[in-house]
Amino acid sequence: MTDIIKTDVLIIGAGPCGLFAVFELGLLDMKVHLVDILDKLGGQCAELYPEKPIYDIPAVPMVTGQGLTDALMEQIKPFNPTFHLNEMVETIEKIGDPLFRATTDAGQVFEAKVIVIAAGGGSFQPKRPPVPGIEAYEGTSVFYAVRKMEQFRDKNLLIVGGGDSALDWVLNLQPIAKRVTLLHRRDDFRAAPHSVDQMRALVAAGKMDLKIGQVTGLEGADGMLSGALVKGGDNATFKIDCNTMLPFFGLTMKLGPVANWGVKLENNLVPVDTEAFETDVPGIFAIGDINTYPGKLKLILSGFHEGALMAQKASRYVYPDKRVVFQYTTSSSSLQKKLGVN
Repeated sequence: MTDIIKTDVLIIGAGPCGLFAVFELGLLDMKVHLVDILDKLGGQCAELYPEKPIYDIPAVPMVTGQGLTDALMEQIKPFNPTFHLNEMVETIEKIGDPLFRATTDAGQVFEAKVIVIAAGGGSFQPKRPPVPGIEAYEGTSVFYAVRKMEQFRDKNLLIVGGGDSALDWVLNLQPIAKRVTLLHRRDDFRAAPHSVDQMRALVAAGKMDLKIGQVTGLEGADGMLSGALVKGGDNATFKIDCNTMLPFFGLTMKLGPVANWGVKLENNLVPVDTEAFETDVPGIFAIGDINTYPGKLKLILSGFHEGALMAQKASRYVYPDKRVVFQYTTSSSSLQKKLGVN
């Protein structure tokens, strides 16, 4: 059984708003763990537009999505948050006053006095390939994410896709899999050029296979894959022997399990007050695009503001007997000490 992780605050979502909330909570001496379904930090900024310019961050005329993520990570470094990636919070239950137990799809259990939902418009879910009968293999021999690399040791592995995720896992799993085959609909890739070069070098050395085409069917029994039927560029059909498949067809935004967390929903958003951005469940807050209130603007800067006010109220749950004295980082020596400022 996985050990229970106890923390002051659990943040669900590691996008810009979730990351900046770490800073505001850290200034008030609260320890934080963050869970995100993606395999990287930065939420939509890093996943959907890492190189796209953002022009409305105060005092920063232009920054990319990845640049903003990198800057936020540098800013929160003094507070040593712990990240749990490739995991999705499935259930939240109230077990104390205040105390919540949250469980992820990977079986990790957290106990926290405060929950902060910073999940953007919901959770990113992998797109299911349009392959007939694929559902029968999901979770046993078809997987949409890599939780533990060891799971793929000595497998005949078929990886489908042409983006960064597909190429990254080709390179990471090739040394431990029995054989890796990469399948893409064309001999042109959207991944980082260096990754593509490494993949082609492995193919040239005979250490893996590259095939061009699209999966049209799967073979196997009782959820265990034995092969994939592929339609090639010349419309000829051929079979790839494999017992495990990782399809990377992109991500889509869905509400996900938020509906099962016990908070009130309004048009698939979480209503909050505008004093502390707290939900109808005391101790559970929602900041960023996932929340709704009169006058709401879906801007990153609005989410930063929401995180600052949230932290003030959250501290009352974590330190009920401690009087919160508002301080400025520009003049408070105690805050500057926390930030490592000389």
